[in-house]
Amino acid sequence: MKTNAARALDSLGIHYELREYEVDPNDLAAETVAAKIGLPPEQVFKTLVMRGDRNGVCLAVVPGNSEVNEKSVAKLSGDRRVEMVPLKEVQGLTGYMRGGVTALAGKKDYPVYADETIELFDVISISAGVRGTQILLAPADYLRAVNGVVGAIARDKVATDERD
Repeated sequence: MKTNAARALDSLGIHYELREYEVDPNDLAAETVAAKIGLPPEQVFKTLVMRGDRNGVCLAVVPGNSEVNEKSVAKLSGDRRVEMVPLKEVQGLTGYMRGGVTALAGKKDYPVYADETIELFDVISISAGVRGTQILLAPADYLRAVNGVVGAIARDKVATDERD
């Protein structure tokens, strides 16, 4: 199934592969998606919707086995601080639902900040804009398509019990 994200890549002449997987609405974790499409989690990038105090909404693209470092995104975006947008606002801002958010062909072109590890791979996986479909493509092509800025914005996940 062609998605708007795939059509956007087509219009740019970017080569990609669509990979479908079975969706479990109770487990949309990037690690789960990675296992289902046969890639390591660090090669499957998730797109998070953030809001900065100066520059508004932006998208942070980080590996599936990590989490976003808000301070690093703030520094890269020119904000004093950024925070995750509440889940109830994500679809209205992007046109995509949780588990299907992508920086391609959204409602609006927001600034995109990608973790520097994106450049370590020949191929990465991102959401195709719907749950159950991933786009595999070269990182340089993805960054060109979304006008992405690369920086160190990911950190290792902290276990839930360590946060309490």
